[in-house]
Amino acid sequence: MIPRTPETRLGDGGLRRLIERAVDPRGAVVVLLIVILIAIVVLNPSFAEPGALMRFIQRVSPVVIVAIGQYFVIVSGEFDLSMGAVVTAQVMTAGHLIGEDDSKTVPVLIIMLVIGVVVGIVNGLATTLLKVPSFIVTLGTMLVIHGAVMWWTGGAATGNPAESFRQLGRGGIEGIPILGLLPYAVLILVAVIVFAVWISRRPFGRTVVAIGDNAEAVVFAGANVWRTKTLAFVLSSLAATVAGVLLAGYAGVHPSVGQGYEFTAITAVVLGGVVLGGGRGTVLGALIGAFTLESLFTLLNFTSVPATMRDAIQGAIIIAAVAYSGVVFAKKRRRPATSATTSPTNEQTDPSTTSAGAPSPIQLTGGDEAARK
Repeated sequence: MIPRTPETRLGDGGLRRLIERAVDPRGAVVVLLIVILIAIVVLNPSFAEPGALMRFIQRVSPVVIVAIGQYFVIVSGEFDLSMGAVVTAQVMTAGHLIGEDDSKTVPVLIIMLVIGVVVGIVNGLATTLLKVPSFIVTLGTMLVIHGAVMWWTGGAATGNPAESFRQLGRGGIEGIPILGLLPYAVLILVAVIVFAVWISRRPFGRTVVAIGDNAEAVVFAGANVWRTKTLAFVLSSLAATVAGVLLAGYAGVHPSVGQGYEFTAITAVVLGGVVLGGGRGTVLGALIGAFTLESLFTLLNFTSVPATMRDAIQGAIIIAAVAYSGVVFAKKRRRPATSATTSPTNEQTDPSTTSAGAPSPIQLTGGDEAARK
């Protein structure tokens, strides 16, 4: 029998941690993404070419951006079902107001941003101050916006906006070595990711997660819950606005553009390990979930699976991802309880930890010093 040296035990521990990370929902989706990409390359070797990868990222950029926006709402314990309608409204706004006049591009972009902010504020205030469930609020907002768009356009496609505006979604920087073309959509996506990661590590981002985990504790800590949640809804609507700008250039102007994006975003976020009900998840998890979902649909296209199966597949993914995350997190919660019964000295809990036993993400974004104490 080979003796177990400290080096052997260290290797076993490293392998165990690697397996645990792969089994974790956030690690499992990375493994799934790698497997799907390998399968796509096997079926279509040209997919691995740099130019083809850039075109793929350009195509999925709107989905990734709305998933990142949806992340901030879901991790706070809420839903935003109005994202798809906001995307449609922004696409139609660009088509109607810009037309072929390049001089209107910047003013209309400002109007679109204002629309996004207003929708987010309405969703946030109705949810937090009026105490209406976000599912109902955003469902109502979605129907109102969709109805307004149908009334405005008559349900018919309109002319495309000016070429300068469309270049944001389908143009790029030419002459890049190896890549050939670096799409503007990819650059915009990178900027959104950097901003989302940055803000998620600021007090606002940590407070949003804490609210989803235990809103009452955040209130007692002195943070401003209604303002934080409202800002999360504003970020979600602005993400839908940016996606609408890209789609107006890439997919054209039609009332059907953007339909179903809210469910695609929710599926991507859940697939990325963000827990429905809030309190757990990361921006990068939502990002990877979106890429995994779109990679899966690309693989299904290569295998000639009917496009009509897309909704059924999304539904199955949501159920499976939520069930899997529930099982994994339930096991993690039982482990601290077991160790606490075997080690009474560990029964005293640091007040700066969450209900899951992890360090508290709460850093206050509002309230005076007296309230904090």
